[in-house]
Amino acid sequence: MRGILASSIGVTCAAALALPLAPPAAASDAPDAPDVATRTVGTADVQAGSRVDARGDSRADVRAEVPGSTQSLPLRPLTHDRATGAVLGLTPRTVRTFSLLGVVWDDPSAHLHGRVQVRTRAVSTGEWTGWRDVETHYTEHGADPDSPEAASGKTRGATAPLWVGESNGVEVRVLPEPDSGEPEDVDPVDAEADEGVSGEEGTGEGAGEGAGQVSTLPAGMRLDLVDPGEAESEESEESEGSGEGTGGAEPAEEPRTGVMTAAAKAASAANSALVPLGATQIPSLTAEETREELVTLRGSELTEQQQAKKYIGPRPAITTRRGWGADESLREKSFVYTSKVKAAFVHHTASGNNYSCSQAPSLIRGFYRYHTKSLGWRDIGYNFLVDKCGRIYEGRAGGVAKPVKGAHTMGFNTKTTGIAVIGSYGSKKPSSKAVKAVARLTAWKLGLHGMNPKKKTSLTSGGGNLYAKGKKVKMKVISGHRDGFNTSCPGGKLYKKLGSVRSKAAGYQGR
Repeated sequence: MRGILASSIGVTCAAALALPLAPPAAASDAPDAPDVATRTVGTADVQAGSRVDARGDSRADVRAEVPGSTQSLPLRPLTHDRATGAVLGLTPRTVRTFSLLGVVWDDPSAHLHGRVQVRTRAVSTGEWTGWRDVETHYTEHGADPDSPEAASGKTRGATAPLWVGESNGVEVRVLPEPDSGEPEDVDPVDAEADEGVSGEEGTGEGAGEGAGQVSTLPAGMRLDLVDPGEAESEESEESEGSGEGTGGAEPAEEPRTGVMTAAAKAASAANSALVPLGATQIPSLTAEETREELVTLRGSELTEQQQAKKYIGPRPAITTRRGWGADESLREKSFVYTSKVKAAFVHHTASGNNYSCSQAPSLIRGFYRYHTKSLGWRDIGYNFLVDKCGRIYEGRAGGVAKPVKGAHTMGFNTKTTGIAVIGSYGSKKPSSKAVKAVARLTAWKLGLHGMNPKKKTSLTSGGGNLYAKGKKVKMKVISGHRDGFNTSCPGGKLYKKLGSVRSKAAGYQGR
């Protein structure tokens, strides 16, 4: 989802991680390379640029058992970058391999008034990219204010995650900017900024570990580099888009063999009414099969009108958490539900569009680790994700047919579901397959609760920058994130497609 450039919060923040103009060989000699750290959840040790394992120890050799890791590097004052105006960042350095990055800070309510820019070095070529902007308004996609998740004491502020592909070098610069007062609607991650000055290897930082913070920027700023790890298997490129078909029932995939942890069993069992334990894919159903399943799932709760005429779209194919390789030890053990689903909020991840559909599971594992370990959320925030080939993925654990409470639209996570299209859609149009997949998913998910995609519904705000806590708001049953919060998400190009999504979804429901 796209970070929020809200006028009420003093927008125009953009973070950038920069990569050096210096040649790869020089970058590998970066004096701060040992600064890298192993993955984990701790909050007290971020200042030191280290993390501990989720089990509470410092073991780094658990990749075969728990894939993926996070390196956390504190940003330092830059004293030799006056030409660009950067005041904080990291000089070019070699790091362990990562594929996704973001800048994190201590206070989730603090706003980054500036730009964050990054450059990275590709593992495959050894070449450095140009400067790229990182979306800086992001945590407004999170839990409602005063909710247990938001009040856990674990949450942090952050930029949107940026997918950069396998990289082993990074440079970052933060440039403070005055408030523009206007939410932007662009895809900064797709545009290379001026290719100007780059600091020399090992220079440009203030002296010493405890260099002071820049007063206008959030405290405790650090760069998190995420390795999403390897799942047991990845979809091949040839199968892309297979989840978007509207045909009849497909045979369920064979459950994966091997030992499942208690947490993995619990996440899989939440879908036990739909597929066997350990399934990696929930198959699509025909319209008639879906109506029969509706009676099985919610028969006692259906009104007489719903029993007489079941308006629900055919269930689409959905890749489960086990299917995309979720490490279930990263999330909170329990599931949190809301009473029903009255509306769906559509988002984009604001993570850039430079990915193949076969990489989508890796991106989702990266988002999941970033949300839980870097931002301190209880699980990935979105209820569902959709890639540009139209494949649908289960997000937050608890069961795709159940009203799982997400952390996606601050102020409106109750009685809603959050769907994120992977990519950035301020200036780039979403694919027709992705739009169709959102329509099919909403037709089914909203149909489980008798909601008409073309209508409006009443929601009560949990607090935000558009609606005060407790205010009742009439909202379209399928809305964009910007309808509930002052943000550019889901990007102007995707937002313009929501009218089509509503019409298609209603048609799939038989209305």
